[in-house]
Parts: sequence; C-alpha cells; structure tokens
Amino acid sequence: MSERGETKRTETSDDGWLASRWARLNGPGRIAGVDLARGLAVLGMFAAHLLWIGGAFDAAQPATWITVVQGRSSILFATLAGVSIGLMTGGREPLPVGRMTTARGRLAVRAALLWVLGILLIATGVPVYVILPAYALMFLLALPLTSLPARMLLLLAGALAVIMPFVQIVLDALPFWSTPAGYFVSLGLGWHYPFTTWIAFVVAGLGVARAGVTRLRVQVWLVVAGVLLALVGYGTDAATGADPGAEAASYLGALWTARPHSTGLLEVIGSGGFALAVLGICLLACRTVLRWVVLPLRAVGAMPLTAYTLQLVVWAAIAAATLDRVGDLAGFRALEPFWPLTIGTIVLCTAWALLIGRGPLETVLDASSRFAVPGDRRQARSVPTSTP
Repeated sequence: MSERGETKRTETSDDGWLASRWARLNGPGRIAGVDLARGLAVLGMFAAHLLWIGGAFDAAQPATWITVVQGRSSILFATLAGVSIGLMTGGREPLPVGRMTTARGRLAVRAALLWVLGILLIATGVPVYVILPAYALMFLLALPLTSLPARMLLLLAGALAVIMPFVQIVLDALPFWSTPAGYFVSLGLGWHYPFTTWIAFVVAGLGVARAGVTRLRVQVWLVVAGVLLALVGYGTDAATGADPGAEAASYLGALWTARPHSTGLLEVIGSGGFALAVLGICLLACRTVLRWVVLPLRAVGAMPLTAYTLQLVVWAAIAAATLDRVGDLAGFRALEPFWPLTIGTIVLCTAWALLIGRGPLETVLDASSRFAVPGDRRQARSVPTSTP
C-alpha cells in the first residue's frame, strides 16, 4: 500500500474514533443534565474536602456562598446514584423480569467493587469520610425497589425522609460506636453518610428516573418541588431550629436541625429538596446552548468515580511526600490544593472523555459486572443511560 493510502486510512480511522467519543459524551445515550449535576456534586465534594469553610450561608454575603457545598454535595451525589440505578434498570419503565435480573446482578457486582474501593481509599489515611462504602450499601438496598413505579418510589422516599431521622438519632447514640470495633464498623458502613436515612435520597432519585428525567414536565417539577422543600427545611431551621448546644443536649434538638451532616429532619428535607432542585436546573440548562458551555463539567460527571478517586489518591501522594503524615488535614489545606486539583481534574476528564471515552474506573466496573453477570448481547438498550 502506498504511503498516501496509509495516511488517508489513518485519518479516516482517527476521525471515526473521535466522532464516536464525541457521540458517547453528547449523543442520545447520555443525559447531559444528569452528567452536569453529577460533575457539580463531585467538585462540590472537592471543595468540602479541600477548603476551609466556616460560618453560615448568607445570601447577602458572597464570601459565605461556598458553605453551600457542605453536606449538600454528598446528598446530591446520593440522589444521583438513585437516578443512575433507575436509568440502568429501564428509565420510565422497569425492565422485563429477565433483563431486570441481569441488571440487578450487575449492580450488585458494582456495589461490591465500590465497597472494596472505598475501603482501599480509607486505608490511604486521607482525612476525609469516604462515601463509597455507604454508596455501595445504598446500591444494594435499592435493588429490590427497582420494579416499583415512580409514584410508589416517591411516596416511599418521602416517608423515609420523614420517619428515619427520628430513628437515626437513636442509632447514632448507641454505645457500640464508641468502642474500637464500632469505629471500624462505622468506617466499613460509611456511617458518616448513614444508609439507614440516606437511602431516602437514593429512592427519590430512583423515583425521578421512573417519572422520566428527560421530560420537560418532570424537570420543571423537580425545580419547583425542590425549591419548596428547601424553603421548608432551611426556613424552618432559620426560624425555630436548634442551636449547636441544644442539638447536643436533647433528642428534639438533634432532630430539629438542618446542620450539614446532622441527618436531622430539617437537613433531610432541606438538602433533599436542594438536590432535586439542582438536578432540575441542570436538566433545564442543558436544553439550551449552556449544554456546550458546561461540557467540561459534564465530562467530570461522566466519570465521577474516577474523578473522586483520583482526588484522594493524588492527595495521599502529595501529603506523603510533603507532610509529616497523610492525615494532616490542616497542613494539606495550607498548600491550597483546591484549584490545582479541581482544574487538573476538569482538564483531564475533558481530554479523556473526548479522546478515549469512558473513565478508567467506570470501564473496570462495567466490564467486571458484565463478566460476572453475562447478559443476552442481542438485547439492545432502549433507554438513555447517563450512567458512569
């Protein structure tokens, strides 16, 4: 073959490859708004980990706006986990029995791998509460619910959100957590994000997927309902919520609070509503030209596991090389790592998505789950996935 012919063939192949990567990120197989929301959740968790955040949110004081990431980013992440589960199991209509069994099996394998990865990240000694063990447990808890319709799922999510904070206070107060064994069990369960209550966010996300997350009516409903819930939760806390002293002193104080990571009733309502509103806004924004403006954030959201894990691994490596111990949170934050890690993650994820495709850890999870639970390859996907 002539040199000219070889060059022409290579260019055609490259064009086809790049076109396929572009289509994977921007085609009908992905829901741009879900990717955007997931990207914001991941970067919000970066901020919560890497920045000094103090004081309460005050809309009139821009310096306090960064406090919005505390607690809310991880709750948004959990809600989007439910959306992903819903999309992987049929979208608006649950998969038929045979395909649902396959999908559940693959999700169970993913959950197991996420739990193992979470434990490995905890073992690095990075001083953050790793969400992946709790994330994995919530995946498993959601599996029996994947055949339910949207209405039942949303009603169940609402019931869990109202009831479980009352139970959570009792669970958190168990003496077991103060024992050496309790400490390790709490790490293994991701108890900073207690699945017993946080499953409400996953079920809500699953219900949103069943309602039809690509429908304009559902997207508008998400914004309206989410804002109303946020106003109820945060507004009630501002008017009557417990102060830190009362929260620590009594059952009612621990319940009647919207403090981030308190799992109080008002936090569950307010932050759950915040997550729904952010998802709805992202979905609506991606109906406009903003879809292309936020492409780098969507690229992060297309590989959230890779982005989240890479942040912690890089953190551990830098801290081990420059600090006395990896667990020195103040010392690491003093290095001002937020912007370098955030910008580096956005650039890397964007380049990877456009030049290579699916994120490396997402590829491993998908391939492992398909290997462990084979399915009928003749079955074509009939719904958009937007899953990592």
